[in-house]
Amino acid sequence: MNTYYIYFLTNWNNKVLYIGVTNNLERRIYEHKNKLVDGFTKKYNLNKLVYYEHGNDVEGAIIREKQLKGWTRAKKNTLIESTNSDWKDLSQDWYS
Repeated sequence: MNTYYIYFLTNWNNKVLYIGVTNNLERRIYEHKNKLVDGFTKKYNLNKLVYYEHGNDVEGAIIREKQLKGWTRAKKNTLIESTNSDWKDLSQDWYS
C-alpha cells in the first residue's frame, strides 16, 4: 500500500506558499532543499516544510491538493498553525 503526502513549503519569512503532492516526502523535500526541482519552488527559494498530511489514495491526495490551493491565504495559515504554530521547518532534522 502506498502513502501519498500533501505538503506546504514556504520561504524563510513565510511570505510565499507552495502546495504539492508526492509519494515520498523525504525525497521530495530533499529535492526542494537542494534546488534539484526547477520551477516555482526554486525561483522563490521555498524549502521550509511547514505542514503535511498523508493518506493511501492518490486520487484523494490530488483532490485535497486542489481543495487546499483554492483556500484563502488566511485559511491556509490557520491550517498550518493548527499543528505548527511557530512555522518551524518540520524537516530540519531529516538530513545530516
